[in-house]
Formats: sequence, C-alpha cells, structure tokens
Amino acid sequence: MTTGLHYIAQNAHDVTVGDTRILFHIPTTSLFDLDGVSGAVLDLFKEKKMVSQADVEARFKGLYSPEQILGVVEDFLEMDIIKGDGPSNSTNRANYQKIKIENYPLSTIILNVNTGCNLGCTYCYKEDLTTPSKGELMGFDTAKKSIDLLLKEGASRDRVNVVFFGGEPLSNMPLIKSAVEYAEMRCNELGKKVDFSITTNATLLTEKIVDYFNDHKFGIAVSMDGPKAVHDKNRKTIGGKGTYDVVSKKARMLLARYTARPVGARVTLTAGVTDVVGIHDHLKYDLGFAEVGFAPVTSGDISLFNLSNEELQEVFQNMKKLGEHYLSEALVGRNNGFSNMHQMMTDLYEGTKKALPCGAGIGLLAVDHKGDLNLCHRFTGSDIDTYGSVDTGIKKKELGAFLEGRADRDGTWCDSCRIRNLCSGGCYHESYATYDDINKPTYHYCDLMRDWIDFGIRVYTRILQENPSYFERHVSPRTLLNTNRTFNPLDMGESR
Repeated sequence: MTTGLHYIAQNAHDVTVGDTRILFHIPTTSLFDLDGVSGAVLDLFKEKKMVSQADVEARFKGLYSPEQILGVVEDFLEMDIIKGDGPSNSTNRANYQKIKIENYPLSTIILNVNTGCNLGCTYCYKEDLTTPSKGELMGFDTAKKSIDLLLKEGASRDRVNVVFFGGEPLSNMPLIKSAVEYAEMRCNELGKKVDFSITTNATLLTEKIVDYFNDHKFGIAVSMDGPKAVHDKNRKTIGGKGTYDVVSKKARMLLARYTARPVGARVTLTAGVTDVVGIHDHLKYDLGFAEVGFAPVTSGDISLFNLSNEELQEVFQNMKKLGEHYLSEALVGRNNGFSNMHQMMTDLYEGTKKALPCGAGIGLLAVDHKGDLNLCHRFTGSDIDTYGSVDTGIKKKELGAFLEGRADRDGTWCDSCRIRNLCSGGCYHESYATYDDINKPTYHYCDLMRDWIDFGIRVYTRILQENPSYFERHVSPRTLLNTNRTFNPLDMGESR
C-alpha cells in the first residue's frame, strides 16, 4: 500500500438490507454485496477519509489476512472508490467527463395533434391549451414531415415510436389515422418496426376507436386521478362538472375490450391529495388498469394546486407503503402495477447510467401544430426556444449547446450527488416551472429522491435475494417495449 489512500466519498454509497450491506457504486449505478472484510475496509475509509498502512494494521491485525485486505483495496482502487494521489474533494470526480453531443438518433416523435381539449382540468400545465372550438389542429402535411424527420434522424433505429398528444388527441382522430397509415407504410418500406402511443382523458373513446387502437397495438395511458371524489376535484368539463362517471365508464369499456397491450392510468396528485395507496387500489383493483403511475404537482403556475412540502413528504411516505406492497407481491411472482416503483426496478436491473435526465432532445422531440420542434410535449406553447421545425430540420448546434450545458455538472450540487447518474438533474420542465430556468437542476426534490432511491435499492435487493426470476418475468419484457424513457427516476408520468 502507498503512504496513504484517500476515500472518494461521492463514488460510493452503502445501504443495509436486513443482514446484508449493499454497495451502490455511483459511477456505474451497479450494486454489489459487501462481505465482512469489504464492509470493514469501507467503514475504515468512511471514518478516516485518508488511510495509511499503519491504520490498516491497527484496525485489522488478527482479524483479516493481508491478502484479504489487499484484494479489497485493489477492487476499491479499480472502482475509483479510493485513490492514492492526493486528497479527495467535491470536484474530484473520477467518473465525470464533459460530453459532446453530435448525433441525434431519434426513436420517438410526439405529435401535438390538437391544442383543444374538451375538459377544463384545473391543474393542466399545457400553455397552448384551448377549448375545442378554438383548438388548433395539426394537419397531415405536418404529421407526414414529422414522421419523415423521425425516420431520417432515427435511421440507425430498428424500431421507432410515434406518440399522439394534445389537448385531447382523440379530438383529431382523422389525423391520427392518416399518420398511422403513413408511418406503417414508410416503416414497412424501410424494414423498421413502429409503435404507437397515446395519452387520453378517455371521454371520447368509442368501441370503434378502441378496436382501431387494438388493430394497431397502441400503447394507451388514461389520465385519471382515482375514486370519484378525488377525480372530480380537478378533472372537470369546461362547464365545471366532474368527469369521473363518464371516464370510469369509458375506462371499463376500454379495459374489457382492449387486448393488444397493458393499459396504464396516470394520476396527478395536487394539494390535499396524498392517498397514493387508496388511489392505486381503486384504479388497479376496482377498475382493472394494468399499471398506475403518480405525478406529484409541486411547481404549477397556480400555487393553489401545488403540494406543500409536508404533503409532498406524505406522498413519498405513502409511495413507500405502496412500494412495500409491490415488494410483497413481487416475492410471490406478481407485479402490483405500481409503475413508479416498477420503473426504478427496471433502472436498477439494467444498471441505467445517464448523463442527461431523459431522452428529450436526443431520442425524442415533440412537434407542435405549427411544425416547430420542442424538447418534449410539456414545452409546446411555452416561451422556451424551439429547436428547428419539420420543414428546416433540427437546429443541432443550438440543441447540442443546451444539452451539453445541462450535462455539465460543474458548479451544481449534482456533481457529487449519489444519484447523479439516475436523476441527472431532473426534468427540464420541472426546472422551467419551478425556477423559470430550464438549466437549473430540480433541487427541491433532492432529499426525497435520494431517500426514494435508497428504498428502491432495498426493494430490489430483497427481490433479487428471494425471487430473482421476477426480473426475467416482469422486468425484461418491459425493457423490450420501453425503447425511450422520457421521465426522471420517479417516473412521474405525463398525465398533466
């Protein structure tokens, strides 16, 4: 051993799961069991920060052999958990390097097919939202050019995804059908697979539309906030009437009739609404949705709807309660459909490591009704710069400058955060809505997100120890379908 070895605290984090200690290797987001000797060596470095040969001999003489200690030290050196050339500090990031973005291999294009919506949900974030009579519909020429852009920029992709969004996208079904026909024709010519997805409030669903979606294997998400009293609180008609009765009726019809893919519900949690378990149980077990995902509102323009800090903490506590149920079901081979937790299990199973929080701008772009290219569906109609159009193509220089700037963690708390390669600063729109600065990380979530990831590591470890086949049965199939993740580790969904 050299004169002294220094601990790189920002590259290691350990979590206790029962009698097992798990090392979360932060640079690679990998998980390792810590046995007695490796745990003891890690504790020595955590305690002293700089460890000498004398420190090792004083601590471990008669407990572990020199060969055992040397093996652990060599492993930790290779993993950049310790080093031998000068003291560690917050800017010493062995795994950190600035990135240069030159390619934009799109896998997903989001078509904002109508700014009009037949509902007047009180918390809606859409800045270009209008009533049905004033809705601005996307034309087929724009949709066609959008698909052509996707296929051009995603030439290296074997599979692409076209997402229909709004407003209420079902209010422009003629455009959806034309776009689907064109995308299928072009992908067939190019030997590619194409998937279609839609997020809807379900009020305009008919059996004929459901059968059409079934024929084309759409991924469907329904925006629904829970039981009647909760749903009707904010999800109202333009005239102010609650919509639970019609939405639940349409949802039951959809779930009874649709067979192509699992159907998910996306829940928006607003001020006063924290009963995650009750909402999940109603949507999953009473109505029959395959998955239920939750999106807490903390940064909307109307502060009346934002969860308070105390309510947000309560939401996360309740999410952990639902996560415990996820665990108990997973241990007997069942998925309870809690999509926030299931996405985290997917991330940990895959060893997800991200320089950026999502695929927006690289794997995904959103097209508004005029044909302008937005970072994602949340930004259509906002005052944030667009990055080209379907006519002129992507402004790659400007888009690259933004993404490279956001990936640069210098001067942010992210540079040494233990979940930096899972969160990567958080959702761009959350930054915009909270701080009016798209470049600023979402600091208001940090402590809760770190705690949520620790909880997820414990759940993951228990499943891996007691029923590892769960991942092959329930996580691997999801990975094959989930070709472009667009949300942060909390998987807050897109229901707003």
